[in-house]
Amino acid sequence: MRRLIARVRDRLATLRQVWRQVRDVDGTLGRWVLLAALLGLVAGAALGWVSTPWLAVPLGAMTALLAGLVTFNVRARRASYRMLEGRLGAAAAVLQQMRGPWFVTPAVGVTAKQDLVHRAVGPPGVVLVGEGAEQRVRGMLAQERKRLSRAVADVTITTVVVGDGEDAVPLPRLQRHLTKLPRTVKRRDVAKVERRLKPLTRSLPIPGGIDPNAARRGRPKPR
Repeated sequence: MRRLIARVRDRLATLRQVWRQVRDVDGTLGRWVLLAALLGLVAGAALGWVSTPWLAVPLGAMTALLAGLVTFNVRARRASYRMLEGRLGAAAAVLQQMRGPWFVTPAVGVTAKQDLVHRAVGPPGVVLVGEGAEQRVRGMLAQERKRLSRAVADVTITTVVVGDGEDAVPLPRLQRHLTKLPRTVKRRDVAKVERRLKPLTRSLPIPGGIDPNAARRGRPKPR
């Protein structure tokens, strides 16, 4: 029982911390969560009253809590992207939040001007993601693609530039863009592709300031 109480306290403390962080970025957080909870309460209570009147109160409370949590999660995700945008290694931080059979290797390509190329291996095959000056990044992506194609010629290699350019993918849409890519590698074979690429991973000097894991420490996590 004490362990359960301790876990609840830890969860509540974490939730309060994340709430404060998101609120600092999104000043309308409280209003949106409250509005969603009220709408959930009304919808749940109405549904409960129509089916069985005594369910109105518990069902309304449950839907209010669910609507509030979902809204908070959406706002927290948007806030996390705002925190990351413009920071060195932001794309790597977003990639490392990918769910499912994804293997992410940050900074497989680095320039002195802090252009970066990251490698992600998943169901779409190999995805090379570049961030920095678009012209330089595209050249880096082409070189890295050519280098890797010798080891995985039978695997699809896709290149993505993160940014606001015409052919670039904005940071908040990066995860969605990758999940919509055609599946060319079976789930059970993703790890095999990653193992084939491991020997080609170069140990590169990472510019000061990059922290691909920053999104996991004390910041709301995109889901």
